[in-house]
Amino acid sequence: MFNCIIMGAAGRDFHDFRTFFSARPEFRVRAFTATQIPFITSRSFPASLAGPDYDEDIPIYDESELAELIGRLQIDFVFFAYSDISHREVMHRASLVQAAGASFVLLGPQQTMLESSSKVVAITATRTGAGKSPLTQWLARSLVEEGVKVATLRHPMPYGKLDEQAVQRFAEPADLDRYNCTIEEREEYEPYVNQGLVIFAGVDYRAILEAAEREADIILWDGGNNDFSFIRPDLSIVVSDALRAGHGLDYYPGETNLRAADILVINKVSGATRQDVARIMDLKAELNPTAAVLQSDLEVSVDDPELLRGRRVLVIEDGPTVTHGGMGYGAGWVAAQKYNVDELVDPAPSATGSIAGTLEKHTHLRRVLPAMGYSRSQREELKKTIEGSDAEVVLNASPADVGTLLDLTLPVVRVYYRFKPLQGVDILERVRQLL
Repeated sequence: MFNCIIMGAAGRDFHDFRTFFSARPEFRVRAFTATQIPFITSRSFPASLAGPDYDEDIPIYDESELAELIGRLQIDFVFFAYSDISHREVMHRASLVQAAGASFVLLGPQQTMLESSSKVVAITATRTGAGKSPLTQWLARSLVEEGVKVATLRHPMPYGKLDEQAVQRFAEPADLDRYNCTIEEREEYEPYVNQGLVIFAGVDYRAILEAAEREADIILWDGGNNDFSFIRPDLSIVVSDALRAGHGLDYYPGETNLRAADILVINKVSGATRQDVARIMDLKAELNPTAAVLQSDLEVSVDDPELLRGRRVLVIEDGPTVTHGGMGYGAGWVAAQKYNVDELVDPAPSATGSIAGTLEKHTHLRRVLPAMGYSRSQREELKKTIEGSDAEVVLNASPADVGTLLDLTLPVVRVYYRFKPLQGVDILERVRQLL
């Protein structure tokens, strides 16, 4: 028997455990480590989801304890199972693992992808925040309008009690409250629900896939970060962010997606230079010359532009995009420029607790505030940061309704961004042919 640790971030790690390790008792998982996501190392992976070979819950430790755990638990293999991390940093972790005496392993699609009886379209990306979800929502909405039954599966975000999150189905606003969703979960699920679309997520993706297959003609996979799909696709669509040209080669496993794409979508082209788009096309020619190409944009709008005029405005951005996604700004900053906001309020002076720590860590941010809300205490800190600033209006570009969720006293203007195909392959027609 081989003792193992799975390095993760409350997503692929649990999926890999259930697909690869549950069927191979010779690999004994002694622990998970966690990073990227705050407040998740106080949990354990429940025995009820681990299978018959596990009588006790599996502990989850902070990744900083990895070297000590390898020695103490006599670990043979460490399996890396999270995404959107530079190739350099992946190999630093491999070196740490090997120096401690264990082997470092990356599982691939053959060992972790599930097979579906339905047709599957996977939408993945080369970096976090490239525009996967707006594209997936556009595609789902277009198909539903044509009478196709669609179910979307979202990359997991199980930040609550894992044994209560095996299969989650979101179809109406009450479902978001029923599952006690964090801001980060709401950012992913709420836009679907608001458009009358059904989205599934959770921990047990075999059961999730079976539930989706019972009510849909086609399955759409909305990937998280730049991870590859949990479900084997019949059509692979990969989004590359024109504002981060070249990142397809730099962050694991974005290059995996780029090399395997059937269609490459170059998104946000209106804000990029011709050189940026050309650089992505050069990468495509080198790594995947047969993939079709679509250039596209995210159309940014707000619900009340007049409320921004002459006001001091605090911009809230989608959290993952501007933290581990590495963007200095997001759609909120773009909207502020589009609607000629006079003064952007710096959130740093009023930042408190973990929010202050986030701003200190991510020094690349351009006077914007990430919508961090992984716990009740962090949501309270976010509210104090917002209301303690000298802003007169909040410009909320988080896909979640942060104003209502935090019960803000300041007026809130919401930012919306919709996927807009410009030129290239007709994705909708390719999906029609698949069906």
